[in-house]
Amino acid sequence: MRPLKTFSAVPRLPDGLSGLWELAYNCWFAWNSEIANIFSTIDHGLWASCRENPVVFLNRVPQQTLMELAQDEFFLQRLEEALGTLRQYLSKEGSSTTFPDQPENKPAVAYFSLEYGIASCLPIYSGGLGILAGDHLKSASDLNLPLTGVGLCYREGYFRQYMTPDGWQQERYPDYDFEELPLKPVKDAENQPLTVEVDLAGQRLTARVWLCAVGRIRLYLLDANIPENSPELRQVTSRLYGGDLEMRLRQEMLLGVGGVRLLDKLGLRPTVIHMNEGHSAFAALERIRTFMREKGLSFEAALEMAASTSVFTTHTPVPAGNDRFPADLMARYFESYARDIGLSFKVFLALGREDPRNDQEPFCMTVLALRLSRFNNGVSVLHGKVSRNMWKRVWPQFPVEDVPIGAITNGVHMPTWVAPDLALVYDRYLGSNWREDPDCTRVWKNADSIPDAELWRTHERLRERLVDFVRKRLRRQLMDKGARAKELQTAEEVLDPRALTIGFARRFATYKRANMLLMDEERLIRLVTNRERPVQFIFAGKAHPADNDGKRLIQKLIELCRREETRYSMVFLEDYDMKIAMRMVQGCDVWLNTPRRPLEACGTSGMKAMANGVLQLSTLDGWWDEAYRSDNSVGFAIGMGEEYEDNAYQDFVESQTLYTVLESDVVPDFYDIGHGNLPRSWVHKMKRGIGDLGPIFNAHRMVEDYTEKAYIPAYRNGTALAQNDFQPAKELASWRMDLMTQWGGLAIRNVRSDAKERIFVQEPIKVWAEVHLNGVGPNNVQVEVYHGLLDKDGVFSRRSTTSMREDKDLGDGWRLYRCEIQPHDPGRFGFTVRIMPSHPYLPDPHSLGLIHWAQTE
Repeated sequence: MRPLKTFSAVPRLPDGLSGLWELAYNCWFAWNSEIANIFSTIDHGLWASCRENPVVFLNRVPQQTLMELAQDEFFLQRLEEALGTLRQYLSKEGSSTTFPDQPENKPAVAYFSLEYGIASCLPIYSGGLGILAGDHLKSASDLNLPLTGVGLCYREGYFRQYMTPDGWQQERYPDYDFEELPLKPVKDAENQPLTVEVDLAGQRLTARVWLCAVGRIRLYLLDANIPENSPELRQVTSRLYGGDLEMRLRQEMLLGVGGVRLLDKLGLRPTVIHMNEGHSAFAALERIRTFMREKGLSFEAALEMAASTSVFTTHTPVPAGNDRFPADLMARYFESYARDIGLSFKVFLALGREDPRNDQEPFCMTVLALRLSRFNNGVSVLHGKVSRNMWKRVWPQFPVEDVPIGAITNGVHMPTWVAPDLALVYDRYLGSNWREDPDCTRVWKNADSIPDAELWRTHERLRERLVDFVRKRLRRQLMDKGARAKELQTAEEVLDPRALTIGFARRFATYKRANMLLMDEERLIRLVTNRERPVQFIFAGKAHPADNDGKRLIQKLIELCRREETRYSMVFLEDYDMKIAMRMVQGCDVWLNTPRRPLEACGTSGMKAMANGVLQLSTLDGWWDEAYRSDNSVGFAIGMGEEYEDNAYQDFVESQTLYTVLESDVVPDFYDIGHGNLPRSWVHKMKRGIGDLGPIFNAHRMVEDYTEKAYIPAYRNGTALAQNDFQPAKELASWRMDLMTQWGGLAIRNVRSDAKERIFVQEPIKVWAEVHLNGVGPNNVQVEVYHGLLDKDGVFSRRSTTSMREDKDLGDGWRLYRCEIQPHDPGRFGFTVRIMPSHPYLPDPHSLGLIHWAQTE
């Protein structure tokens, strides 16, 4: 029996307290401790039991408590001040110079992601990718960027972890009530739930929309779990990363295709889209279809319009981690879609294949995103290099260094992750600008002015709170399993609030090598049983439900933690989430990270720890490859960035190095207590890390980099190409098609220079080349000398390009080009000549994949 009508029943807040709902329905509480404290002080125990969810909390506060609060003048004053702060924050006007022609209250950029980690009470994230997306929105809010988010709303979220008595990971999936999350349903003009529709292999999926306010940013979430859908289709938004390959395809169609249709229905129409990982690549495809239908553009013109205004960030440094779908599955879902945009299905599939001619190759979402975006990037400098090598087959004519995938290193949202106690210290000595302008080097240099004693005592309090948190959490874990009284007593005595505390918390993928510590148990036992200089470890993390190897790692680690000699100094915390992560990155002394280089794309958990003065101990991978200083002044390294072909040998060597660094550097430095009972050297490393790395590895800097390097150029492209009824876009598409037709006839001959066999550093070298353009206008190409030092194999190790200028017309379509180059460093030096396309609306000439190299004569 189903009801005829449904309603949402909420508590009636007394006069003067209604503003609590306003605070509860904006996730600004996730990075504003004053607002969180208002809820906490009403009933601390209830606040904790509600997982710090203000909506659930207000629904469960006893009416008598609310009546008493309504008479509490001090509380009412605090509430009024908090409301005033929130309203002032929301009313701040954005910069009109960044996107000058953007209509007010409409986003210039739409950010698409399959997951978002915004607050621990909003379970639509699994790990680093989602936390990064959440931090991106928070910094966009603080910077008042005209951006909106698009994602999916999962009824069961990502799994919650619990362990069997023998330490094997099990998964459970709570059924969340969206009415009790900080979400509001989006209504249409008739005050009915707003919906969007997507065709899934002949089945119509209808999704309703929820709105999450993230400060000034609006995040729209699509929900398929509604009566209009069949039970099968209602499962599309049941679980994050749940189900089989077909379920993943359906989710990504809803995110990309449904997300673009949602924005259109809302009348937002952002000029730029940002695809966070390949999951959302169908958004670019749907934009092509929209441009064709609504603006009458050809497929080629619509593609240029969409690609020129799309930004794509890849996060996965291993081929297996990128979504690939077999051709027969794609045929069921996209054959009619391909016809709709005027493509044969074979040509459609080529958009997602590294080798467009290989009919056996599956359809790859990352390749689709790369082909449909002119702004592509990895998430650290090293990851950019890895990505260029991974995807070089998409641009087979280019040297790997020229593959058009750049790098914008990730960052973390400082106000979210810095502990409130430490934030007060930063306010005192750095000024409040560390929150509002955290990428300002001048602000963070003031970290050196923080008194050693004040910084250390603050950190010690955070470590003590972490130990208390671990004891309570461990006790609850044991109680849930029906543990005996003696085991519960042990839980209350684990860890030493004064001991060197090392944290390891992340996804238990095998390449992250959580087992490195287990490879020499004898040395590990010596470390954790040393009474004079004790060391203790806190572990947390989840393995993917299908990753039995990862689960075995967790099981082995738990077995070690339960041994008699380690049970007080090694702890594994179940059900890793934002709450545990926050406690650990704030209270540990050392953040341990052991990925097998170069498989860590970035590693933002280490950045969160750094923001709290926690020192790093990591292989030189991801962000730490950029941040590490060889004098160990900001943390410690495992190895020197070596890469091995033999994984087992690499693991053995680096496990031994890990123990050596712990025994010889980390432990002695931490326990080197000088006058004033302070570890001066350690504290100076903390301050150096905060001061040097704080302004670089934060999300404000990251979002500003995206704005300057991608959003603004893409926005300008979109504005320019849309002029005069999209005439520039049409001309660009026509130009590209003509160029591709004529490109095979280009030629280079008679390349020569005035250089002798031996030349001097910085000696000018004149270079000439004769070029045949096959009817292509000279202004549509750029002729370049590609030059630099060579390695032992005669391959360019470092290269530069110098544009050649036309010297004269030689007749019969041949032209003479010339320029001067010079070697800047000693060594074997070489050059060649190439032709690249050139167009005012082409942001990167590499993106077309067209290049002509001079051949050996």
